[in-house]
Amino acid sequence: MDGNRPIIDVLNRYAAEKDATDAQIALAWMMHKYPNVVPIPGSKNQGRIMENLKASEVKLSDAEFKALESALDSCKVYGHRGHIEV
Repeated sequence: MDGNRPIIDVLNRYAAEKDATDAQIALAWMMHKYPNVVPIPGSKNQGRIMENLKASEVKLSDAEFKALESALDSCKVYGHRGHIEV
């Protein structure tokens, strides 16, 4: 968890600038990067679902997207992600 803190710090910074949550920034990033993909975040909490839906209101300019992408690319990710083949 501590190793991945820089990723959270980047999301926090953009969230503060956009008056959004970290999750909304992550979803806005994904929707900007992959315009033909619809992210489906899972939640059993109605408040989180409503919060995630508001990610569609968070707009990243091309310059903001590139800066966010660059900041995220500079962060090392610790721990495995997704499927690991044996």
